[in-house]
Amino acid sequence: MANAKGYAAESANSPLAPISFDRREPRPDDVSIDIDYCGVCHTDIHFAQNDWGVSQFPVVPGHEIIGRVTAVGPEVKSYKVGDMVGVGCMVDSCRSCSSCESGLEQYCAEGMTGTYNGVDRHDGSITYGGYSDKVVVSERFVVKVPEKLDPAAAAPILCAGITTYSPLRHYGVKAGDKVGVIGMGGLGHMGVKFAKALGAEVTIFTRSESKVSEAKKQGADHVVISTDKNQMKAVRETFDFMLDTIPVQHDVNPYLNSLKVDGAHILVGLLDPIEPAVQAGALVGKRRVLAGSLIGGMPETQEVLDFCAKHDITCDVEMLDIKNINEAYERMKKGDVKYRFVIDMNTLKNG
Repeated sequence: MANAKGYAAESANSPLAPISFDRREPRPDDVSIDIDYCGVCHTDIHFAQNDWGVSQFPVVPGHEIIGRVTAVGPEVKSYKVGDMVGVGCMVDSCRSCSSCESGLEQYCAEGMTGTYNGVDRHDGSITYGGYSDKVVVSERFVVKVPEKLDPAAAAPILCAGITTYSPLRHYGVKAGDKVGVIGMGGLGHMGVKFAKALGAEVTIFTRSESKVSEAKKQGADHVVISTDKNQMKAVRETFDFMLDTIPVQHDVNPYLNSLKVDGAHILVGLLDPIEPAVQAGALVGKRRVLAGSLIGGMPETQEVLDFCAKHDITCDVEMLDIKNINEAYERMKKGDVKYRFVIDMNTLKNG
């Protein structure tokens, strides 16, 4: 008999619907978790609708998981029953390559195992995500949620949070630096909060005049309307870093020209080819860097949660009844959410 329940897409064209399925038996290093909250990421939509052509159905999405420990295996040392914990975008890796040994499991030489739609390294089964009532995960890929954090608002930190925190830390953003954040969505608003907490002067780049007041509310020191040529000209060679959160193809050249000598433009939202083409002269002429960054490893994922607790940083969320998940997907496609949906999994357990 199936031991778990959740919501899944049975095909690329079907809406998410209730499903019963089997979670694997816990292994000696596993932590068993009852899920309380799960954030909704745009990646969930891509997998549910097979936008990238790699989905293995049924897909149970969800990689921003917060819940309580219900059992631990005999080899588990860091967690006990009752602990509030989180699970992010990955649940395993080879654990032996140079990246894994350095705590950079997201760059595993063999590829990380995704929290959903991944292939379990031990039994070959497909992993199922957090749109469900429970999950079983190796201790190494579980993080502690500080008591100070609101568990629901903490859920998106495990994806949107770490995605923006990791590059800011890696490239050494510090007090006095000038940071531009391109895009004002779930990633962008977290980037603003982190950069400000690190002591930077932060400017939001947005196409919309209507987002100016909201950007200031989120803590931005300045706002630039990226479609205004005069405003863009005024900030040429101004910034030390650009954090680019836009997930669709866009012209990066105007932003490159806004960087100082040795400035870095960091892509965290775009996975497609860059169109239009990058003007190499904008890089060569000022020794600028065009870089990319993918989530963070497990030590850094714990670090970002602790950083958020220390600096009172949370993600702005809208709580969601899981029965409304398909409506939420349609709203996300239209950008109609500030800034992340989080599913209250009690709506599944009570349903």
